[in-house]
Amino acid sequence: MNGLPAAVSAVGDIDWAAPWLAPWRAAGEALAQRVREGEPQPGALNLAARSLARFPVRFVPQSELPTGVAYEQHIFGTGRVPTRDGLHDFFNGLCWLQFPLTKKRLNELQAAQIAHSGIQPVRGPARDGLTVFDENAAILQAPDVLWDALVCKDWQRLFVELRPLWREAQLLLFGHALLEKLVAPRKAITAHVYRVRIASHLIADIDAWLAQDLTADELAGKPFAHLPVLGVPGWWAGNDDPAFYADAGVFRVPQTGRAGSTGVALECP
Repeated sequence: MNGLPAAVSAVGDIDWAAPWLAPWRAAGEALAQRVREGEPQPGALNLAARSLARFPVRFVPQSELPTGVAYEQHIFGTGRVPTRDGLHDFFNGLCWLQFPLTKKRLNELQAAQIAHSGIQPVRGPARDGLTVFDENAAILQAPDVLWDALVCKDWQRLFVELRPLWREAQLLLFGHALLEKLVAPRKAITAHVYRVRIASHLIADIDAWLAQDLTADELAGKPFAHLPVLGVPGWWAGNDDPAFYADAGVFRVPQTGRAGSTGVALECP
């Protein structure tokens, strides 16, 4: 890729065969191809959005963001998403294409927080939780026993004893910073996992559910479990060996007092 613009080189580094990108591949590979052919990312994203009914935003160059105006407030007020070339905004735009209702909801909640409190030197709990979700969330549909083991960080139970139950689970990566990091996978990359409680595994249905479910108050409480994503069965070579999960620097010891499947604090070992 030497000699090519940085954005073109970056999207060329994406391995669309990676298992965590399977739900993103159809839209993402076509989008990456447009960028590799020389289309600036805002234009490539707008072309992809044309096929989507009632798409809520338009992508524009980063230079359209006025000096002193908050990014989220600008999107809320104009319906235009300032977009730079490069992997971070590539995946942000791709997430808008896949989860338009959820991204719109997150933007509305961010804008409401900014309108209420302004831009502070340190984000408050609500804006912090919203940002964590937007940048680093993964969405899990799973049986209660699997979720409870994850919350307790009982890695042996989660990935070894209950390994067959992962066939009943679906983990979707949402955060665009998380997706960007996984272009160069490392064992320690960790997602903030948010649990989805609907039966459908269709992204459109999950998108609609999240847009109704997410609130600033809930996200202020950080309702996330922490998951080193390359521990997901089948997502990384070698994780079929129980010794993979013995790395305490990545799969850290359980914590007590976290909310379980019923909302009641769990007594984790």
